[in-house]
Formats: sequence, C-alpha cells, structure tokens
Amino acid sequence: MSIAHGIKQLGVLGAGQMGAGIAFVSALRAKVPVLVHDKSQEQLSKGLALMDKLLAKDVQKGRLQQADADEARARVRVVGSLEEMRDVDMVVEAVSENLDLKRTIFKTFAQTLKPEAILATNTSSISITKIAAATIPEGKGAASEEAKATTSRVVGLHFFNPVPVMRSSNGWPVPQKLVELISAIQTSKDTLDRARAFAEACGKEVTTSQDVPGFVSNALLMPFLNEAIMCLEKGVATRDDIDKTFKLGMAHPMGPLQLADFIGLDTCLSIQQTLYHGTGDSKYRPSVLLERMVDAQWLGKKSGRGFYEYNDN
Repeated sequence: MSIAHGIKQLGVLGAGQMGAGIAFVSALRAKVPVLVHDKSQEQLSKGLALMDKLLAKDVQKGRLQQADADEARARVRVVGSLEEMRDVDMVVEAVSENLDLKRTIFKTFAQTLKPEAILATNTSSISITKIAAATIPEGKGAASEEAKATTSRVVGLHFFNPVPVMRSSNGWPVPQKLVELISAIQTSKDTLDRARAFAEACGKEVTTSQDVPGFVSNALLMPFLNEAIMCLEKGVATRDDIDKTFKLGMAHPMGPLQLADFIGLDTCLSIQQTLYHGTGDSKYRPSVLLERMVDAQWLGKKSGRGFYEYNDN
C-alpha cells in the first residue's frame, strides 16, 4: 500500500492529554501502529484509559464499529524505553513546555532513532530552530553534512487540545481539527511534506507558521486570554460575565477563562513566559493572578480547579 507520508510506525513520547490524543488519532484515523513511552505509569494509565473511553463512546454513539475500535486500540503499544522506538519512522514529542528538557530529548532522539526518522515536537511556543540545533552530533559544526542531515529532520507539529474529535458539554464543537506546521530554518522540504501528509491522514487541517515565539496561534491567543484574566484580576467583570460576553456576543464556543482552564493554566503561563522573554514585548507579560493560580496548583480542568471547579478528576 502506498502511503504518502511514509509513516508505517509512529512513536509518541509523553502519555499526557496531548500525547494520548496524538496516539489515539494516529491509531484510529491514520491507522498506523503507535509506540507510546512515558516515565510516569500514572500518565500511561490515564492516557490508555482516555483512549478506551473515547473508543467506547464512539461505538456507543454509532460513529464506530466495535471491530474498528478494537483494531485501533490494538495498534497502540506501551514501550519501556526510547530504545524500543529505534525503528519508528516518526516520533512526536509531547512533554511539558521546557526548552532544556526538549533539547535533551531531541539529542537522545538523534542518537537513538534510525537516521531517516522524522523528529517532531508538539511544542506550542518554543523555537523549533533551537530544538533542532540540539540534534547536532558532538564535535560537528552546524555546517557539517552530519549536522545538516539530522537537523533537517526536525519539525514542529502543533496539535490542538483536545486532539480527538470531541464536543463540549453544551454541544459546541471544541476547536481541535487544526495542526500548526512549523519549519525550523534547518527543516527540509521532504520533512515538511511528509509531516503535513501525516497530519492530514490523522484527519486534521494544516496551517503553516514561521518559527517565531508562539507561532501564529499562541502569539494571538495568549494576549487575549491574559487580558481576560487581568480583567478578572482588576474586578472589571466577573468570571461568568467575561466568559458569557464572548460566548454570546462573539459566538466563541467557550469563554476565555474556561478555555484557559482547558488548555491548562501552567501551560498558558509557560507559553506567555516564552513569548515575553522571546520578544521583550510587555504585551506578553503574564498577569499576577495567573502566576499565583499556578503557584497554588490550580491548573484548570486537569487538576480539578482553575477559574472553575471540575468534578471529573
């Protein structure tokens, strides 16, 4: 069978909400075997439970046959180390927004995985070019053939949360069909083309962005969310009135404070810090309230409390 993207086996590093979602759509929509690795057994258990829940719901709603659900679930396999991903055709990193962590991971990818594998990051704000530079072999210059070969395989594939097809409690579709494709200055056209084809095979629409802090999506979204948080902090309006204004007045599926909860307030803070330090522009400076909520571990839906409280955690 001819596969445009050439991905016959995928690796996913990180089994949190994003990693589990990427593994899910890759197995169900793109129909490729997926190897998942995470150091946290708790994360793995939660990620697999999420897949089982989503598949069961799709079967119950008649959107999926049981046999297709079973096949998709069988395509996902947990592995105990990156060594077991050695032969994947592409790996997607989906860990927390920390440049040093990602640099370490991509250096390991370059040393461990086969030399033609695509090395993709799901980062939502960090420079793909900086991440790619971490793959340069020790002792080699950036202009060496070895450096060109490994850095050209690095690409940004920014999936949006939630990755699977889902609907919010009020019936509105949650924005999730998008994948943002970002090229480092080192990324090859072949890598970009194959990464795009794979995202489309997962049922996604693809937009492209230059490698700037926050890319297109978060360079626009985060100041909006931050302004909403500052309006709450200053007492301009209540939480409910801020969110209702955008749901009813601007036809947004959910208000900015609820959206921040769904993204994760720690993630919002990390992205805003990346934008602020990367540009030096004060419009990206995070609000004090956001920082204090993260200090309190009020991280949004995933922790059970953010601007709202959630009983399903």
